[in-house]
Amino acid sequence: MVKEARSENQQTSLARADGSSRSQSLVKHMTNEKVEKFGLTMPRWLFLGLTVVLGITASGLFVSTLALMTPIWSSKDFLNPEMAAAGKDPETTPLPVNLWENLPDYKLVQPMNILILGIGNVPNAVDGSADSFKGNSSTMLLVRLNPENKTIRVLSIPRDSMSLIPETGLSKISAANARGGSVLAARVVSKTLNNVRIDRYVRLSNSALRELVDQLGGVDMFISEPINFENPSKQLSVHLAKGWQTLNGEKADGFARYREPGLADLGRVQRQQMLLQALRDRLSSPAILPQMPQVIHAMRKYTDTNLKWEEMLAVVKFGLTQDPNNFQLMMLPGVTSRLSKDPDSYWLTFPEQLQMMNDYFGVSIIGVKPLQKSLNNQKISVQNAANNPKTTEKLVNYLHSKGFTKVTVMSDWPDAQHETQIIAQKANPEAAAELQKVLGLGKVEVSATGDLQSDLTIRLGKDATTFGGK
Repeated sequence: MVKEARSENQQTSLARADGSSRSQSLVKHMTNEKVEKFGLTMPRWLFLGLTVVLGITASGLFVSTLALMTPIWSSKDFLNPEMAAAGKDPETTPLPVNLWENLPDYKLVQPMNILILGIGNVPNAVDGSADSFKGNSSTMLLVRLNPENKTIRVLSIPRDSMSLIPETGLSKISAANARGGSVLAARVVSKTLNNVRIDRYVRLSNSALRELVDQLGGVDMFISEPINFENPSKQLSVHLAKGWQTLNGEKADGFARYREPGLADLGRVQRQQMLLQALRDRLSSPAILPQMPQVIHAMRKYTDTNLKWEEMLAVVKFGLTQDPNNFQLMMLPGVTSRLSKDPDSYWLTFPEQLQMMNDYFGVSIIGVKPLQKSLNNQKISVQNAANNPKTTEKLVNYLHSKGFTKVTVMSDWPDAQHETQIIAQKANPEAAAELQKVLGLGKVEVSATGDLQSDLTIRLGKDATTFGGK
């Protein structure tokens, strides 16, 4: 039986496809016996929402906060025509018993944009209650799942981005959810990001991240600088030593929430993306798959969703079958305000935002064409992670010999690594791939974890003994 979805202007099919080995492995562990054992069929909408989260994370996408609301701002409505023709309502129809066994039947064939809102602490609200989802959004991500080029792109939106909120005026974008829920938040984000289409919404309450990390047995993180911070008013206490360590839920939450003075939201966004990568690695472990039922069961109270189950299974299937290298993290380009009393109070978006939304998030902007920037004009930062100072000098000289003039040297990365990274922090994977060819080594990574003042960051590993094959 073919499972389908329909948009307002065109039909989108969720066609039957053969399950990949990864999806088959997941299905093997998610048996009906375990579903019944842990009570995952009730409530159906809550279980399915977490199915999406954990299915995507297993392939490389951690949604740090989640709840999907009715998409009245969406230009698309994903429905099951077979159920509609039979007079059945997908929202009230019982969940199929063989849900996971049917996973290979679903396929995402049309790009989908999902807004993810991580809700901050709401005073006097019981975590998991309706009120716990009514606060400001401390984390905002726009996720684009694109089966056309098989990519999963995650755009971090600084919570202090200046936006126009109806009946409020200019304000921080994080306030939109508290003023009008996820519907208003989606409208404000869409308008702020050049009318980008938003198909679905995702929220999780304040304790979701802590609970998820604890359920996974912790997450391995490298802390580049020690953090010691106390803020009783925000119930935030962060004390982390430098180096590799396994963070429990409380420490991971503090790592993601801590905001150092003078950097606005930039350092926090970078740490969140580092945590996303670490969770991606943790959830990709075969040892975690058998724990999925327990994790879903424990996480139910922190989640709120109304995604239809056909859509969820299509999203899960898509996530499970993607190459981890196609998981890309980006940050909304901008600059901190220098006109307000608090120079770090607002994040003002840059014109480069037009290029990013046009190239990577499906926004068609008249007059904006794909960026054609010469590789030699890219700003490149070099960071040594090989414990060999001579390697930095050798690389800089090599880049100069190849015509690169905008090269700067960063302080060494404290964690020695074997493989060189080429980090595309300005959402330019094509330029990073070109640079990889010039160097003859390096792994391309699209994330905002490099030097944000540059286009590309080369983090030298111990493999960087020769360049260009010489």
